[in-house]
Amino acid sequence: MHYKSLAIPLLLLASAATARTAGGNGPAPDTEAADTVIVVDKVQVTAIKQGLVLRSQPVAASIIGSRAIERSGIGAVKNLSQTVPNFHAPDYGSRMTSSIYVRGLGARIDQPVIGLNIDNVPVLNKDNFDTELADAERIEVLRGPQSTLYGRNTMGGVVNVYTRSPLTYEGVRLTAEYGSGDSYRFRASSYYKLAPDLGMAVTGYYTHTGGFFDNDYTGEKCDWERLGGGRWKIQWRNRKGLRIDNTLSFSVLNQGGYPYAYVGEEIVRDGKTVIRHGQISYNDPSSYRRTNISDGLTVRYDAEKYSISSITSYQYSDDEMLLDQDFTPDSYFTLRQARREHAVTEDLVFRSRDGRRYGWLFGAFGFYRHGTMDAPVNFKQTGIDELILKNANENDKTYRYAWGRADGTGSGELFLGSDFRMPSAGGALYHESNYTAGRWRFTAGLRFDFEHARLSYRNYTSTCYTKTLIKDGTVYERPVEIDNRRTLKQNFSEFLPKFSVMYAFDEIRNLYITVAKGYKSGGFNTQIFSDVLQQELMNQMGIGEVYDVRNGVTYKPEYSWNYEAGGHFSCMDGAVRGDFAVFYIDVRDQQLTVFPPGQTTGRMMTNAGRTRSLGVEAALQVSPWRTLDINAAYGYTDARFVRYETTVKNDTGDPVRVSYKDNRIPYAPQHTFSAGAAWTVPTGVKWLGDLVLQAGVSCAGRIWWNEENSLSQPFYALANASVRFEHKNYSLDIWGRNLGGTNYDVFYFKSIGNEFVQRGRPRTFGITLNINI
Repeated sequence: MHYKSLAIPLLLLASAATARTAGGNGPAPDTEAADTVIVVDKVQVTAIKQGLVLRSQPVAASIIGSRAIERSGIGAVKNLSQTVPNFHAPDYGSRMTSSIYVRGLGARIDQPVIGLNIDNVPVLNKDNFDTELADAERIEVLRGPQSTLYGRNTMGGVVNVYTRSPLTYEGVRLTAEYGSGDSYRFRASSYYKLAPDLGMAVTGYYTHTGGFFDNDYTGEKCDWERLGGGRWKIQWRNRKGLRIDNTLSFSVLNQGGYPYAYVGEEIVRDGKTVIRHGQISYNDPSSYRRTNISDGLTVRYDAEKYSISSITSYQYSDDEMLLDQDFTPDSYFTLRQARREHAVTEDLVFRSRDGRRYGWLFGAFGFYRHGTMDAPVNFKQTGIDELILKNANENDKTYRYAWGRADGTGSGELFLGSDFRMPSAGGALYHESNYTAGRWRFTAGLRFDFEHARLSYRNYTSTCYTKTLIKDGTVYERPVEIDNRRTLKQNFSEFLPKFSVMYAFDEIRNLYITVAKGYKSGGFNTQIFSDVLQQELMNQMGIGEVYDVRNGVTYKPEYSWNYEAGGHFSCMDGAVRGDFAVFYIDVRDQQLTVFPPGQTTGRMMTNAGRTRSLGVEAALQVSPWRTLDINAAYGYTDARFVRYETTVKNDTGDPVRVSYKDNRIPYAPQHTFSAGAAWTVPTGVKWLGDLVLQAGVSCAGRIWWNEENSLSQPFYALANASVRFEHKNYSLDIWGRNLGGTNYDVFYFKSIGNEFVQRGRPRTFGITLNINI
């Protein structure tokens, strides 16, 4: 897995209030205020829903400021993995994957467990989460349900990203980087004021990765990547309290990905080794491309006693995934999944401004998404022989089945087509009140969330096969024509309450208790339709039964009640600060990604009966001197099934009922830990600035890979270090990651009964140059 210089700060619970200039002689021009979303007199960021000081709120929050983002090289949400307690974002597959696990909750496909907002605009599609966070000025990770203010699919929390403001920074910023794996990155940004209250910023970037893993079949790297894009941001303020921000961004991605290594017994056929244990070897192209365009408009008016905000966005995504779905040199089957989606959102927020004792917030949110997807599966000769004809010949001893026409013509391929139209729309009304009585603060909120989802699909194939009567050799030709068209609908509605009590010793020292409900909407298992069509085809051949489409293709919403107690503390004039939390989460109908038993071609979402997750998390930042920063963060999660029974096939192929009660939930790490230090040494040379030495470690594990808890990744540690020359006009980093060369796995799965893993990235080195003009 790729971690960008996790040595510092591994977790920032408070702002870098001790931020210094590169020379260490006073506050830097962009010094971060004490954990505020905006610097009040400079208007760096327009905060809409949270208070200005997150450490004064009853929430477990990690805040990474601009200095930490630059020093740590954080360019994507996945770079926060393990540095935030109980936050795990494994880097595997492609940028489409974007799996995030928080406090034992997570999802590999479909609905996310955590929300992502960039400059207050929600990113609706989870597949777009893994993107370049160019010129991010501040990142907030709020853990625990944020459903009252942010709604559906935020039961694990919210990540808020704010980009740099042209009203508080002027100049040109340039970045160039080169590292292992023939990886390089370029970025250029220009910030300037068109007028005292009008600023504009233009950013462009390009990244290239040659790859780290070889596909032995082709002899080429399989995880190469090309990503380019840009952002145009304009901000306007007037003295009467009106603010207008607009951000237009786009990105174009093309990558290989999917370096999945086979981990079963060596396969030998006709005296030749097909694939060995630990080998990456597949014969069909696998890649992912994506084009994103988004525009977000925020209009805010601040009156004396209230503020009104409107957040409007348009989001467009066009992507295509090609997969050799068996990931072996055999020719089983391939998938092409091409999607196109348009989405619009609107969020209106009314909020009080002058309530010292009582504060309120009212909001209304709506969205509309319309997506189309073409997802054909193409069976090749081995797939036809092993997955269809073999079953037919084993189940019917009267005939011998073969593919193609009786005259010997016909293709060695089978096309299974699936086309989808997926419109959905939703709306919400929400409210939050808080009342302060002395040192006590009471907060209560309620949201009503409604969503309508529809799936119109066409499942089709046109083919034929032959049946040869074994007794007399008579050949029968049997055409198969399947063209199913249907529309499925689901409605989801939910009330999402939240209540908290906080006792504040002062502005940033407090204790709190929170009870909140979380919610993930249900959906449709589009990736299982090739299996649906395959089963119907085989049924027409007289083998097996067809799927119950309604029950097999839909899955239900997921609900949680989160009980949390925690606090924030600071002492020694802010030299020691941190926070802690303990939590218990009761989850009903938890959504799990599973691979249907046997030699199947798809994956699907299902609902476990009931699960629970409990744990603790703590983080500490110590700055004993102005030249030394020490950070540590630890999270523990015990996530288990309380009730989950399902049907699997035993060694003889017979279905049996099993229970996973008390087993740990897969893919969520039991422990996350990080620690690091940064020591700033003035060089005494004016043009050279400071020397910053950084070192740290990030850890995770154990991670269970299956519901049976028979396979897992043990606890592992990644050591990172860097040497940085830091000046107000430039910085130069020489860095290394995974310096110990730790071997670890970041993903495990099965395909047609074979087991695969993706290894974490090896030891890497690089150099990064930043120039500020």
